[in-house]
Amino acid sequence: MVNGTKQSDMDLRRNSIAGKIIVGREELDRDGDFTVGEILKRLPGVTTGGRPGRGGDVRMRGMGGGYTQILVNGERPPRGFSMESLSPDQVERIEVMRGPVAEFSTQAIAGTINIILREEYHPKDIDLKLALGFEQGRVAPNLSITYPGQIGNLSYALSGSIFRNGQHDYTNSERIEQTDAGLVRLIQDQIDQTTRQSTGVHLTPRFSYKFEDGDSLTLQPFLMNSRSRSRNTSTLTQFPDEPDRETGQQPVALANSNGNADSTLFRLNANFQHRFDDTSKLTLKMGGGIGRSDSDSLRRQYAKSGEQLNLISDVNNTRDTSFSQGGKYTTPIGDKQNLAAGWDFERNQREQKRISLDDGQPQFADSGDNLAASTRRLAAYVQNEIDINAQWSGYAGLRWEGIKTLSSKSHHVVNSSTSVFSPIVHAVYRIPDFGKDQIRMSLTNSYRAPALNDVIAVPAISPLNGPIRPDRTGNPDLKPELSRGFDIAYEHYLKSAGIMSVNLFVKNIDNLIRRRTEDVMVENKKRWVNSPINLGHAVAKGIELEAKFQVQEFFPEAPAIDVRANYSRFWSNVDDVKGPNNRLDQQPAQTANFGLDYRVGGVPLTLGGNLNWTPAYVNQTSDTQTTSTGIKRQLDMYALWKLSTSLKLRLSASNLQANDYLSGSTYAVNGINYLQSSRSKTFTVFNLRLELKI
Repeated sequence: MVNGTKQSDMDLRRNSIAGKIIVGREELDRDGDFTVGEILKRLPGVTTGGRPGRGGDVRMRGMGGGYTQILVNGERPPRGFSMESLSPDQVERIEVMRGPVAEFSTQAIAGTINIILREEYHPKDIDLKLALGFEQGRVAPNLSITYPGQIGNLSYALSGSIFRNGQHDYTNSERIEQTDAGLVRLIQDQIDQTTRQSTGVHLTPRFSYKFEDGDSLTLQPFLMNSRSRSRNTSTLTQFPDEPDRETGQQPVALANSNGNADSTLFRLNANFQHRFDDTSKLTLKMGGGIGRSDSDSLRRQYAKSGEQLNLISDVNNTRDTSFSQGGKYTTPIGDKQNLAAGWDFERNQREQKRISLDDGQPQFADSGDNLAASTRRLAAYVQNEIDINAQWSGYAGLRWEGIKTLSSKSHHVVNSSTSVFSPIVHAVYRIPDFGKDQIRMSLTNSYRAPALNDVIAVPAISPLNGPIRPDRTGNPDLKPELSRGFDIAYEHYLKSAGIMSVNLFVKNIDNLIRRRTEDVMVENKKRWVNSPINLGHAVAKGIELEAKFQVQEFFPEAPAIDVRANYSRFWSNVDDVKGPNNRLDQQPAQTANFGLDYRVGGVPLTLGGNLNWTPAYVNQTSDTQTTSTGIKRQLDMYALWKLSTSLKLRLSASNLQANDYLSGSTYAVNGINYLQSSRSKTFTVFNLRLELKI
């Protein structure tokens, strides 16, 4: 007789040879978050861009700009996928991998976040969650349901959610131009107010069929649709009240704009698994997807006298298609080795039509041209996991990945090909006579491929073109960034499913990509254009500390309190940029989280909260430009009342302090210093959620 139990999140983390953090259903539900990004920001070394409550790109080890790889069920999500719009109720677990493995793409210099959608759902209960969010008097309803079932050998879980929300944003910006001698040439003050309404629906069903011979077939569709409508009012005052020095345009005193956006993403993944008599296994996977994104905006600009200066319209229609296919063959070698080999193929096609008009005329010749671009990615890999003895386990992998990009715009055709070999080694040493304690070590190679819009794109036109408001375009000659990394970690596992760990890492990065702004000729007219270039070499290093434990493990008579804490310190240096603060773009110096969960004795009530902190920092992005980001402090709290085994009521409050979010930049060129700063309001969001099992 063999008795088995499902491994806990902590067991999965400990038994993985490559460093991995598992976020399961309990942690996904704990704080009552609306988005997956809110959950991830509490993990060691993870930060999010943008102001609290409005989301932003997720960054591991503080690295922005695409250094963190985001996967959904181990696959690269379709273009346009937003983690901020994905409800945690549709997620089974999240795997955070600090080092790459050969099985997945090694486009993961900072690490990989793999979001696993709802898996085979064995319980018979229908899981229903109804939430009401409140922000500035606006109500945001959210309904989520998971309906499991089984018909013969077919099991299924029908999962979906629907939401609606409304937001109001307020930002005050100041722009100053002054000479090196301190003479002020221009002062501008701008107030932007934006009202936005959004609706969306997510469907993530899963179907699994088991054949009589033990083979299995799994189908998982994924549908995401979102729509938003926005209105913006900008008021601007300036001194002196003179035409713009760069464009000659009369000062804009008032601007009103309306915008609409509608996007739909659909993808279907199929996974077939065949087991051989010798316990070998062959997994075949195939997927395809389509995406549609349409947006339009209309902006009217007025002078101080009330005269309409111009009417700017922008229409953008994008269509994406994708296809992927891959396979993996796994076979044991004896009882201590597991050898695997596989391949991946992926093809993405994008067609974009953008028309940008100023008073009915193209802003310059390329506006309105079609863009057709395709990306093909082919990869092959082999990996071997081995238990050397009771103390040592090892992993060795090799992955080759090639990317080919084809695109055309007007009469300009881009044909770019890159390929990367990535050898990877991980090892775990289990310390004798130290319980479950172990040491992890990794030597890895990873890379960052240029984004499609960095290689070629329809130009993004700035109506007030200048050094701090340039046009943006791509660079077809970009090379991928290459990184060699070393990690070492010590993990101390507690008896009550707790852990204390310390992780140190070093990353050497070559062919660093960074954007530069230059004054160039475009259609016989000088314009400031921002485009990416390969800059040179950079080094990033850091330390990540983590502690998760129950207070009663150390003090048996203490209240039932769980502690969650982590702290990360980062350093980085870009060789070809003069210091100080010549760090990787958008990387803070440090970040920390501290959270508590208290199970009140005698009543079915749990109280908890979390404080997320990232101090202010300044980055020198080039010899002439710096960016600054203000301090981010976000306090979240929740109360969970278990009315019965099948009924729970959860009240949560996010961003209780609601501090203003500060950012700024300086740019020095031709003896003129351009200084820009902005202050954006943030708001507290209350969420009341009813969780019911039927």
